[in-house]
Amino acid sequence: MSQNQVDAIDDTDSPVPAPAAGRGWRQALDRWMVWWTTPLVLVAIYFGWKLYLAITDLSPFVMPTPEAVLAALKEQVTDPYIWQVHVWATFTETLSGLAIAIAVGVTLGFLIGKSRILARILKPFVVATQVTPKVALAPLFVLWFGFGPGSKIALAAIVAFFPIMTNTAFGVQSLPRSTKEMCTSVGASDWYRFRKVDLPHTLAYILAGMEVAIVLATIGAIVGEYLGGDKGLGRYALNLQNNLQIDMLFGSIVLMAVFGLVLYGSVVALKRLLIPWHESVRALREEGV
Repeated sequence: MSQNQVDAIDDTDSPVPAPAAGRGWRQALDRWMVWWTTPLVLVAIYFGWKLYLAITDLSPFVMPTPEAVLAALKEQVTDPYIWQVHVWATFTETLSGLAIAIAVGVTLGFLIGKSRILARILKPFVVATQVTPKVALAPLFVLWFGFGPGSKIALAAIVAFFPIMTNTAFGVQSLPRSTKEMCTSVGASDWYRFRKVDLPHTLAYILAGMEVAIVLATIGAIVGEYLGGDKGLGRYALNLQNNLQIDMLFGSIVLMAVFGLVLYGSVVALKRLLIPWHESVRALREEGV
């Protein structure tokens, strides 16, 4: 028997290292950390805010007290008109823009990922649409689509489709060569390969792009409402600013932040639902997040 075989047997018979004694405690701490760190951060922000106001003696018209902002936020959250008109308008514009971004981004991503020629032709134009300041495009969208939701949807779509497209193309290009050769050897059709190989493999990349896209779509819709329109969270905040209702303005900013967090959390939940087998989802599940 060779020395390598002896070493292999010795390695096989060696006991598996026991987990560290404090590993379970650390996992539990990581799992519940957000539930006690978040209140601590909020308390720190509250007292930091109060201290800053006491030191600078700013006017309430410039920066209101935390109590005034909380009272304004409570009033806004309990106002049905804000939910039925402004929140709903921004919600529909954001999701509509995201849907268009997914359709265009996934299609272009697959085309660019499959064809190097198309990648060389299309990429410069796609990148040009992204490096152009979106604020400069917003007035054009208002002229083309009017002051209604169409201009906001277009702005949300154009800022959201790029991460979806790039992630999709990267996912298609990262398909292992062995998998491609196996599909070719068994004579798999293009449609079968798309359904059973390309799409499942690329889905994780698409959803990762959607996590970024939903944030950008929200920003695009709200910026579009700032520049034109009569409803939506962006327009609502602009009206509060014009009326010098600064406490309500701060409350609307908190409302927009919560709105974006809810949409982002929805995409993360969708990711867990569609790709429970993926390593990133499994890691989150094991951590209890």
